[in-house]
Amino acid sequence: MSSLSLALRDSSTMLRRNLLHARRYPSLTLNLLLTPIMLLLLFVYVFGDTMSAGIGGGTPDRSAYIAYLVPGLLLMTIGSTVVGTAVSVSNDMSEGIIARFRTMAIHRGSVIVGHVVGSVLQSIVSVVLVGAVAVAIGFRSTDATVLEWLAALGLLVLFATALTWIAVGMGLVSPNAEAASNNATPLILLPLLSSAFVPLHSMPGWFQPVAEYQPFTPAIETLRGLLLGTEIGHNGWLAAAWCVGLTVLGYLWSTARFDNDPK
Repeated sequence: MSSLSLALRDSSTMLRRNLLHARRYPSLTLNLLLTPIMLLLLFVYVFGDTMSAGIGGGTPDRSAYIAYLVPGLLLMTIGSTVVGTAVSVSNDMSEGIIARFRTMAIHRGSVIVGHVVGSVLQSIVSVVLVGAVAVAIGFRSTDATVLEWLAALGLLVLFATALTWIAVGMGLVSPNAEAASNNATPLILLPLLSSAFVPLHSMPGWFQPVAEYQPFTPAIETLRGLLLGTEIGHNGWLAAAWCVGLTVLGYLWSTARFDNDPK
């Protein structure tokens, strides 16, 4: 069997293992998924009129604010979901199963690949669930073409892949599950400091560059442009650059840490 076939076989086995774990212990994924859903309902039904009036120049329009809010919440869902990946990787490292895998005739990188692919699949499922809630409360994207929907899905997959590799690295450097959860918390907090809830121009001038050039804002504005027809501008290539850069950084960090781990 060629090395590529071996890698694919073992990676699919590890993927199946991680999906079975997610199915048998869904509480972590559900808890993380509840965060964006609760924020969606909170900002729509509690703050919706006030926020939409501020954005719309004094005229409350809750439906317009739902459209503005949902793209940011979809990307925040990915950030929430991959926290579970960091915890799962940390558990594997601390419980001794990785040491067992190292003694077996399996492709070395398949353990990490299984976590990454499984996490990306869980992230997309979570995005679909949050999107379904958004549609149920009034979100519509009537102007987006099929090509734009496919581009939006591609962006979500790329973003999920990038954050997953970073989360895997965080899990590998964490001594236990609690530390992994704490280390991955910025993946949930960063969307709060982006254009997910309010436009950049409403923020203090000194803070606008921080919010504009962090990973979430370009991806959010690109997703808004694809789904709602707003101006994308330079955000498209910035989002792509962040996705590629974080993926490469996370991959190099994770593989180096995994290969050098003595356990």
